[in-house]
Amino acid sequence: MGKNFGGFGGFGGGNMQAMMRQAQKMQQDAMKAKEELDNTVFEGTASGGLVKVEITGAHEMQSVKIDPSVVDPDDVEMLEDLVVAAFNDAKAKVDEAQSSKMGAFGGLI
Repeated sequence: MGKNFGGFGGFGGGNMQAMMRQAQKMQQDAMKAKEELDNTVFEGTASGGLVKVEITGAHEMQSVKIDPSVVDPDDVEMLEDLVVAAFNDAKAKVDEAQSSKMGAFGGLI
């Protein structure tokens, strides 16, 4: 009857500390993975690679490359559409990488 079952000295106080350390490590790992993704450059293409867009995992555009063969002054709208398509292709690759790499962390960040 003299046993103390309350507080951290009772049922598994050490387990709580271990769980907190594990949670902190997971959060640090998640932040590191997000930083790596944010700094990775992804390339999107359109029209068989005639238009290329590079963006980071943080969705910041790094470059746009346009083959002169798709530059038609009479059809600027087509070129605009190709740039948008290349960007969307790159963004889809970023989203896929984020889902794959960050999914294990269950939304810690």
